[in-house]
Amino acid sequence: MEPLRDSWGREVKSLRVSVTDKCNFRCRYCMPAEGLEWLPRDEVLSFEEIARLVRVLAAMGVDEIRLTGGEPLVRRDLPQLVEQLGAIAGVNDLSLTTNGVLLDRLAGPLVAAGLTRLNVSLDSLSHVRFTEITRRDALDRVLAGLEEAERYPQLGPIKVNCVAMRGFTEVEVPALAELARRKPYIVRFIEFMPLDADESWRGDDVLTGAEIRALIEERWPLEEIPAKASSTARRYRFVDGAGEVGFVNPVSEPFCSSCDRIRLTADGQLRTCLFSRREWDLKTPLREGASDAELEKLLRFAIRHKELKHKINDPGFVRASRSMSQIGG
Repeated sequence: MEPLRDSWGREVKSLRVSVTDKCNFRCRYCMPAEGLEWLPRDEVLSFEEIARLVRVLAAMGVDEIRLTGGEPLVRRDLPQLVEQLGAIAGVNDLSLTTNGVLLDRLAGPLVAAGLTRLNVSLDSLSHVRFTEITRRDALDRVLAGLEEAERYPQLGPIKVNCVAMRGFTEVEVPALAELARRKPYIVRFIEFMPLDADESWRGDDVLTGAEIRALIEERWPLEEIPAKASSTARRYRFVDGAGEVGFVNPVSEPFCSSCDRIRLTADGQLRTCLFSRREWDLKTPLREGASDAELEKLLRFAIRHKELKHKINDPGFVRASRSMSQIGG
């Protein structure tokens, strides 16, 4: 089948699937302390609906699937979806992004179902500061989940993601870099983006990847590792060979020109850019009996309208139509 390409010539290979908008954390860079309404259950795609869309996309060359949320592990029976997606021809990379608080009991079932990669969000190794940023006292459970995930070589290397915010993350950098040196984790620093539900983001809040790299190199020299063109992260290893860190810099160093990603929200809307103002409804045709050919036609039409770039740094930038937890990370 003809590959899935946008009008700028980029081939779409990666799909982020949000399985729920619900989350058991309330991270300050993502959600308000309270008051965000969850989707009604009947508005959320079923596992069978998700699997059908993935099957149609896989036939067009989309081979990388990442499950997100909200917090995906709060979706009941998630390993069943992992098993369904892992059995689809053409799906070569099946991963999950989680806050880790339920990993201690779900890592094993997820691996048994076919999960191949894991990203865990972790912004601080201090109990006080972890609670401050997540509004939950759950650091020990996250660390226990990481320890459990380490038992499964299928998931290695585990990626640990830290959202980098000026005035908060600077003091976290040494401990997180040390974590990358002593554990089988790749610690990645992700620049704070304007996707918070409180809409309080300002450009001055962004602690750039270059600034964090300089902080690390005050203690440990780094050298860059080549990465594939569509990679979101710039990869660096410690010169002495003890570990790896990464920097995802969508604000200071946008990587839109090589973007190969699309997103499916929990309520069945296709987003061709994280910062889209427009969504393409897939749930309605799914539930009205559309054929695979009709879904393919709709998907190709939507992808032809994929944005050239996110425009965060352009004058008159307009925020995405939803916050991060509602879109899916």
